[in-house]
Amino acid sequence: MVDVKNKSAAVGDNERFEELGRGCYAYSADGCSNTGVIIGERGVLIVDGQASPELAEKVLSKIRDITDKPVKQLVLTHFHADHSLGSPAFEPGEIVASDLTRRMMDTRGKEEIRLSRERSAELFAGLPANGEVVEPTMTIASSMTIDLGGLDVRLMHLGRGHTMGDIVVWVPASSVIFSGDLVQKSAAPYCGDAHLADWPRALDRISAFRPNALMPGRGRSALGAQAVATAIETTRDFVTTLRDAAAACVDQGLGLKDTFHAVKDALVPQFGQREDFDFHLPLNVARAYDEALGLDQPQVWTRERHADLRDALKGALAAGEPEEETVAPVEEAAPEAEPATENSTSVAPADSEGTELVSDNDFAASLSQAPEEEESGDDEPFDFRRTMPLKSAAMRKRLLQKTKRAAQRAKRFWKRPAKARPGLVTILDQVVIPARPAPGRDVIFAG
Repeated sequence: MVDVKNKSAAVGDNERFEELGRGCYAYSADGCSNTGVIIGERGVLIVDGQASPELAEKVLSKIRDITDKPVKQLVLTHFHADHSLGSPAFEPGEIVASDLTRRMMDTRGKEEIRLSRERSAELFAGLPANGEVVEPTMTIASSMTIDLGGLDVRLMHLGRGHTMGDIVVWVPASSVIFSGDLVQKSAAPYCGDAHLADWPRALDRISAFRPNALMPGRGRSALGAQAVATAIETTRDFVTTLRDAAAACVDQGLGLKDTFHAVKDALVPQFGQREDFDFHLPLNVARAYDEALGLDQPQVWTRERHADLRDALKGALAAGEPEEETVAPVEEAAPEAEPATENSTSVAPADSEGTELVSDNDFAASLSQAPEEEESGDDEPFDFRRTMPLKSAAMRKRLLQKTKRAAQRAKRFWKRPAKARPGLVTILDQVVIPARPAPGRDVIFAG
């Protein structure tokens, strides 16, 4: 999920099409997610398909400048609309995603499109009014190798992170990795659908490949081993600081608005100038707050829930931070009721008719688990109203010091060798795929 923070730069301006390694290219432009291009002897593989067919056509024009080979596969690194809705314009032979991404598309895809069009109207301006979720034609559970002809491409699910179903694309012969939104080089990560406790482990597994180039979810690519390592570690610092600061606030019984202030104070010194920092911060804090309260699965972001969040943080968003633009909602048919499935992870949004503006504690209470997920028992439920307001600057200062110390401890932990981290199981040997796959296993020939 992205937004155009610099309103003076139009979406799609300042296009860049840079070579990352043999047969590997990255397309980036202002306000857009990145698209990877891998060219083999038999055809082309695309990594992420842009937010609209109009933006995808810009990528195609760059590709046609260097090859006329057909697009054999298009890989979706995750389910977000800004990475997927332009995919049909490439006319790929297959659209590939993880099994978990497919599940998230089924349960969250429609709401993701509705909210994305409202929050980032300019980015999705070229999307047809009836734009639907782009579903994969093939899914993978963990890994797959694609032979493009003279170039093997490996797709891998390395664990939960930016979303539950992230895929990375690794080209070993070129030492290039396409990380999707698991890694950001210059932008602030979006964590609204994240698993913050698991994300650092996924970054460890990316580091284990020792890539010489990395295309992040948006912005310029990292070229050179040192630049790649810096991008990964900076992403780790953001995620762990967000997670630990929110956890410290929850431990002290703070409400959502006070947590927002404290987390922002912890993040601003290192990340405050990054693209989209202010835009993503409310959703990032809400997710970190949820996770600290023990909610493992991110709640579905609907337009109504997003409006409730802004109401809960009213007064916390400082002057100069982006305000929601008034955008006329796209007319769409009322969604038909879908039967609940056994694997469904979505939570139906509460009816918002007749409700008043909510406080931050009301919003926090709305994030509790769905009835079917609640555990039965006689334990008293957590009272979200038992919060300690930050009544003085001194209290704010003490909390900030505590969150900074927690972030520093986390940073030192992740700098240790993997074997020296207590409680962390080294599984990299299960992740790194052999140089040549066994005949007949995990191989798709693109011819």
